[in-house]
Amino acid sequence: MSPVINVGDQLPEFVVPSVDPARMKTMAAILRDPYRVHWDREATREMGLDGRVMNQGPLNLSYIVNMLHAFAGPTSIRRLTVSFGRPVFDGDLVVAGGEVNEVQDLSLVCGVWLKRGDEIVVSGTAIVDGSALASVSS
Repeated sequence: MSPVINVGDQLPEFVVPSVDPARMKTMAAILRDPYRVHWDREATREMGLDGRVMNQGPLNLSYIVNMLHAFAGPTSIRRLTVSFGRPVFDGDLVVAGGEVNEVQDLSLVCGVWLKRGDEIVVSGTAIVDGSALASVSS
């Protein structure tokens, strides 16, 4: 029997133990992103960032998407809106998570976030199709 999904339930976390600078460099090439902070340590030294390259926003967002996919399946996301608050750097340990804020029929409205320690670096709202999950309680 499937568990009941309730308002206040925490979504399973998606942990990235160490943000990989090689992925940033690849993403910069794919996006044709000329902003050196994503691949050039000297550029970040010049900015006072200790030579740590900065993760792209789409990669940070992908951690939240991976968390939602693991929770409700790869076709479950109906809407996702986020705000990017703080940068993420190579080597950072980040954790994507969320909480069910509202149940509307078989849709779940969830607060979602990406955290580095206790600091929220990305936050937003996801509407997720909960029909494949379990019983939902309004």
